[in-house]
Amino acid sequence: MNSETVLKIEGMKVAYGGIKAVKGIDLEVRQGELVTLIGANGAGKTTTLKAITGTLPGGSVEGAIAYLGQPLKNAKSFQLVQKKLAMVPEGRGVFTRMTIHENLLMGAYTRDDKAGIDADIDKWYGVFPRLKERSAQLAGTLSGGEQQMLAMARALMCHPTLLLLDEPSMGLSPIMVEKIFDVIRTVSQQGITILLVEQNAKLALEAAHRGYVMDSGAIIMSGAAADMLHDPRVRAAYLGEEEAG
Repeated sequence: MNSETVLKIEGMKVAYGGIKAVKGIDLEVRQGELVTLIGANGAGKTTTLKAITGTLPGGSVEGAIAYLGQPLKNAKSFQLVQKKLAMVPEGRGVFTRMTIHENLLMGAYTRDDKAGIDADIDKWYGVFPRLKERSAQLAGTLSGGEQQMLAMARALMCHPTLLLLDEPSMGLSPIMVEKIFDVIRTVSQQGITILLVEQNAKLALEAAHRGYVMDSGAIIMSGAAADMLHDPRVRAAYLGEEEAG
């Protein structure tokens, strides 16, 4: 695995008015890694992703955020896509009045290589066969799980160097959650660097190389995901298991 740092956050703080949502965190994602940020609802995970992507309404961000060695401060969302940084937001955000096929084309709007775009659509239809079956259907008629698949495939159409996933399992049935995580592992195995924010700590840590635990706006633990899966503190707090003793 290449050790080049794709994303580096140092001393990042986020405040809304007088409320400190994120309290000086450090976080790093290296090329080819799948890194997960876990924690309870309200821990500051989604705020962290929004600070990275510059989509925080009314929040003030301090500290350093670097992507491929360049500061990300004040970058616009469309510029991030041009820089091959893509995000699948919480709630999916598909274009409901467009077909599946049109949504995928929107994901490739920064590209002009028609043959390559067509090849990529075929590739992701292979990973997401449900989308291929429904390619002419309006995205708004899909189930939540199918919309999550579409949002991921659309983000992947820009050939991202870094893919940010915000709570991809939220609101999905257990069977669909397993399917989404199968896809996340498949995408990771293709060498795409991923930062995954997820409340399902067990599945996230099973899929990831490394993990960070966030609580009340602070990073309270980090390490190899396999080690964290077996850490009694993580098991008791996030995996619903009592510590032995």
